[in-house]
Amino acid sequence: MRVNQLHPWPTNVAEAEAVQDRLRGQVELTGPDTFALVAGLDVHYHGDDEVTAAVVVLDAETLEPVEQVVAHGKAAFPYVPGLFAFRELPALVEALERLTVTPDLLVCDGYGLAHPRGFGLACHLGVLTGLPSVGVGKTPFVGTHEPPGQERGAWTPIVHEGAVVGRALRTRRGVRPVYVSQGHRISLGTATGEVLRLAARYRLPEPIRHADHLARHPS
Repeated sequence: MRVNQLHPWPTNVAEAEAVQDRLRGQVELTGPDTFALVAGLDVHYHGDDEVTAAVVVLDAETLEPVEQVVAHGKAAFPYVPGLFAFRELPALVEALERLTVTPDLLVCDGYGLAHPRGFGLACHLGVLTGLPSVGVGKTPFVGTHEPPGQERGAWTPIVHEGAVVGRALRTRRGVRPVYVSQGHRISLGTATGEVLRLAARYRLPEPIRHADHLARHPS
């Protein structure tokens, strides 16, 4: 598949923040509500800087794998809160470009609007690819929320600086919630419904679980 190279990879904080500020206005918060192919994306670190990026495309109905790819690289950007995506984007983009199929939805291990600058990894990948994207965080990042009910499907809004930027979603009864935020070309309701549907058996949605396993065990 094709990924639009909308900017060179930044080398410092000022350049990275400028990229986020420029691309943030391209985020769309509405889009399709059905998806035939869903892709999970994750990155595993070997030491401090060596990374393996994995993308696994699943059939949205059967959740069976359709294609999977990996890309190895080195995180050249320093660790800076709010700019962590720049450590992972080059390897993730390389992996996406190796796909022979184009997914209808990207499910990212990370954040979208629920980000200090309103432009997390899911937003960035969505804008670069033009595809609907959603971020699924394992821990809260920005904003505040009330604990959702204990039943599967319960959620509460995540509010940051007076705006709703995501939802804390209970995917398994009595299990810690995940943190869902829009990336690009998807509504918050659709994003929540898809994450819940894709997490039929475990806390995390299947595309991310598959990508996490592949990133850790690429051979």
